Amino acid sequence: MDARNEAREFLMSRRANLTPEQAGLPVSGHRRVAGLRRGEVAMLADVSPEYYAKIERGQLAGVSDAVLESLARALRLDEAEREHLFDLARAANGAARPVRRRRSKGWVPRESLTRALDAIVLGPAFVRNGRMDVLATNALGRAFYDEVFDGPGQGNLARYCFLDERAKAFYPDWEAAADITVSILRTEAGRDPRDKQLHDLIGELSTCSDAFRIRWGAHNVRRHGSGTKEFHHHDVGGLTLTYEGMELTAEPGLSFLVYTAEPGSPSQERLQLLATLVATPTAEPPRGGHRTTIQES
Repeated sequence: MDARNEAREFLMSRRANLTPEQAGLPVSGHRRVAGLRRGEVAMLADVSPEYYAKIERGQLAGVSDAVLESLARALRLDEAEREHLFDLARAANGAARPVRRRRSKGWVPRESLTRALDAIVLGPAFVRNGRMDVLATNALGRAFYDEVFDGPGQGNLARYCFLDERAKAFYPDWEAAADITVSILRTEAGRDPRDKQLHDLIGELSTCSDAFRIRWGAHNVRRHGSGTKEFHHHDVGGLTLTYEGMELTAEPGLSFLVYTAEPGSPSQERLQLLATLVATPTAEPPRGGHRTTIQES
């Protein structure tokens, strides 16, 4: 992915998504587009139209933090979008540092991390990277995401979402799940633009999925920290789960996520049923959590 092109398309998409009314500008006469004009963004950011035009062409090298902050305010960027803009600027200045620093062929969770996963028994818990590879799970997480590992997903949530037809049943609101998935990958692309495996994944999904390719072109980004999601598991049915995500400070670029159900709810009962199925002799619960050999760069 070309850094200048990424910056250009991101800024153009944010400008196109912001109407004059949203920006607090008066509207008069016929407008060919619904979004802001370049000159209007320049005025709101207190920079010259010529300078903003240069920036929107993707020339972010040398742009100060103060100007970036002004642009973020002018374009009404949310926190995830603002961070993405700064990530793109760091890449343009040659200062982007890979989020991950491990060079080993296959990543294996530390024993203490495995114990932490196994200690969580009331909900699915797992570790993933920014490419949405599921790297480790507790036993309930392995059962919850069994289709992700057993099929086209190959242990990757984005690949599962767009290349496995079963995902449309697993995610009752598949459209929203697809939007979130692409936004997470787009955020990671700005954060770690030198990740070849991420580039390869994006290329694969763009080639194989029209739905992915259209969403990728929207340049939406997202912070994925907490919230509520709906699922439909093939063994236990509908689940309404809340999730909390935490960055692993000892493992840069990795997140620890836990899903839980409201106490006494049907979803909690169904999670307990899934845990029971995992514990039966016919099931194959992973000992010490699920491990993969997904390459980390």
